[in-house]
Amino acid sequence: MWRVGSYLLNFVYLGVLALVSPLFVWNSITKGKYREGFREKFWGEVPERTGDRECIWLHAVSVGEVNLLATTLRELTNRRADMEIVISTTTKTGYELARRKYGEQHSVFYCPLDFSWATRRAMQRVRPSLLVLAELELWPNLIIAAKEQGARVAIINGRLSDNSFRGYRRAKWLVGRVLGMVDLIAAQDATTAGRFRKLRIAERSPVKDAVIVTGSLKYDGAETNRLNPRTKSLQTLAGITKDDIVWLIGSTQSPEEEMAIRLYAELRQRHPQLRLVIVPRHPERFDEVARLLDGSGLPWHRRSQLEASLPVPQSVILVDTVGELGAWWGTASIGFVGGSFGDRGGQNMIEPAAYGVAACFGPNTWNFRDIVAALLNADAAEVVHDEAALEEFVARCLDEPEFAPALGERAREFVATQLGATKRTVDLLEGFLPEVRAKNAAA
Repeated sequence: MWRVGSYLLNFVYLGVLALVSPLFVWNSITKGKYREGFREKFWGEVPERTGDRECIWLHAVSVGEVNLLATTLRELTNRRADMEIVISTTTKTGYELARRKYGEQHSVFYCPLDFSWATRRAMQRVRPSLLVLAELELWPNLIIAAKEQGARVAIINGRLSDNSFRGYRRAKWLVGRVLGMVDLIAAQDATTAGRFRKLRIAERSPVKDAVIVTGSLKYDGAETNRLNPRTKSLQTLAGITKDDIVWLIGSTQSPEEEMAIRLYAELRQRHPQLRLVIVPRHPERFDEVARLLDGSGLPWHRRSQLEASLPVPQSVILVDTVGELGAWWGTASIGFVGGSFGDRGGQNMIEPAAYGVAACFGPNTWNFRDIVAALLNADAAEVVHDEAALEEFVARCLDEPEFAPALGERAREFVATQLGATKRTVDLLEGFLPEVRAKNAAA
């Protein structure tokens, strides 16, 4: 039945591809998107694995998920040095970051698109024992190909927002059966686990309860030490001194940068020690934000053009590089987590909280609803509903000496209570690895 379903999905994907092909071609020409990894994506020509070692295939969509894998990858490598681990990504930025972070030790490649011929060929070339999907990459043909190859399938750090849950329920006849083929769903929290259980249709599942709450891996992956070498290097590079107060706006989208630049221009008149660091979410917007800074009259520098021998006191820093936000948060005393005034549903609030940054975010944070609720319940962050409220928050951090440190300390303490998801997750994954599985069966 699933083979017929795979062919039907191929036709659906081809139809969608035909509809979006003009945009696809335009972005490829103007922004360089989608050019790389063509044979891997469309034909499944991923690097062919040689040898007979057992293999784990980890899949992370983009930058956020690639960073998320760090603790799991480290724990798996420490426990099972005998296993070969390969990593796939979907986006160009995710691929570049994965190559930079993990490429020396592990094979990194673009994940095939969800056509049956591409996923089947990729599985035959990789031959994994276990396919691990970060958060929720629910591609039916990829999962079917894994099962046909004899691999187990797991979702780790599983998350399912209200909007996604409502959308998937309308297609439960498909989504539920795909989830039913997944052997393990390691959910971030009880609410998410309940949503997965309501969706999942497990007709012939070998696992009594495949949905287990493990907590969020993002807490374990967050750096807590402001004196880590990467953060200290960036402080020196940007000329940030102990007297500076850094306000960082991270993972931003329009119009958040424009708002912050306008507010910073006003606040620095009363607080000359204030520094602004801007980290846009998408690389294609770096030049757009650069034009905003040009028009502001403020002194500013691109991070990519900084040199350690040329510090830039009191200038705004535009971080036009990928994969450094986690380290930049360690330079900040005040933070704004972007994507929360626009339509993106927010971004990860855990990184600034782990450093003890006094952080705020806008009202649109549905993609991180549970994390936001937990932070607010711990009085460890604040919601700002408009530009005036954002200005009031930053001004209060500057004018009331005890406010920002106290807020940041509550955030840091909250993160400390959430640690341990990596160990719980890898404990479960080990149960699906061949050697351990054989021992359990014998017992």
